[in-house]
Amino acid sequence: MVSLKDAIAATEIFKTASQTSLIEIAAFSSLLKVDKGKHLFRDKEEVKSIYILITGRASLYKLNSQGEKKVIFVYGEGSMLNEVMLQDLPASINCEMLEQSLVLAMPVTRFWHVMEKDSGLTKVIMNSMALKIRRLYRQLKNTTNDLTGEKRLAAKLYKLSKDYGIKQEDGLCIDLNLTITYLAEMLGSKRETVSRQAKKLVDMHLLVIHKNKFIIPDQQKLSDFFKKP
Repeated sequence: MVSLKDAIAATEIFKTASQTSLIEIAAFSSLLKVDKGKHLFRDKEEVKSIYILITGRASLYKLNSQGEKKVIFVYGEGSMLNEVMLQDLPASINCEMLEQSLVLAMPVTRFWHVMEKDSGLTKVIMNSMALKIRRLYRQLKNTTNDLTGEKRLAAKLYKLSKDYGIKQEDGLCIDLNLTITYLAEMLGSKRETVSRQAKKLVDMHLLVIHKNKFIIPDQQKLSDFFKKP
């Protein structure tokens, strides 16, 4: 079992925080065990804590008017899950655990007080938010007509292989519990459509699907495919 002290010490976000800040954070923080499939928070809920993922994986998603999921982000260890709560407004997204996870919870108001006194910590939080904004920009580009069909799927698989790829003999294996259904939720598409697109990528030798594992044989070829005019 990871201790609270060890969890804080291992979190990249706190690497530039002062020792005084770390002591304060440890005094008001807690560790939460969240099971696979459970929600840490839901859209429009009043959330009074800032959450950092210590171990496990989490999915942030929105529901459309038909109640269908659109996955916005998939987060791994060390990620801050809800910086937007610093605005003191209700949550604007759903957070579901993709596997059993350990989460660091910090009351928003007390965390704000620490940030006010620690410019290094504040800068890291702002950098985290800026990175997510840039990722959203890329997602917007990849959901326009500039990328259609198999190219949209290829772009998503390329990004997942960069973030979660593990090298093995036959290529980069995406280390996620990935399914066609979940890819469809990421792309905002129908499962049947994504299934056909995935088959085309397999036929083009840009993707291998083996026992529920998605493998990218050649990352550069996949990149060339969705970037070419």
